[in-house]
Amino acid sequence: MKFAKWSFYAAALYGFISLPPLYFLETMAAPGLTHPEYYYGFIGTAIACQILFVVIGRDPVRMRPAMPAAMVEKLSFVVALGWLYALHRLPGNMLLFAAFDALWAALFIASWRKTPRT
Repeated sequence: MKFAKWSFYAAALYGFISLPPLYFLETMAAPGLTHPEYYYGFIGTAIACQILFVVIGRDPVRMRPAMPAAMVEKLSFVVALGWLYALHRLPGNMLLFAAFDALWAALFIASWRKTPRT
């Protein structure tokens, strides 16, 4: 249970540090942005997910049913970036962010498997 607790807390801390600056870096992070509502909506949704990670970390056994949603949140970003890179619509350096989310997804999957159902 400690593994799950620390995996979700660490992921939340990483998100709370890395996401809020994006609110102030639109021109650097997304040059030529044509739909700012998607950009800012993504950031807000991602920050909301960090709150979910804290909630899961507080009581992994009780919140085990929410863990698959956390996995989907991480894996959807990995798949999206991988797909965009395969289509030559994303620079290779962005795959670093996909790698971080792939690591978090792996930790979330391991946490889910190690956490008892009751």
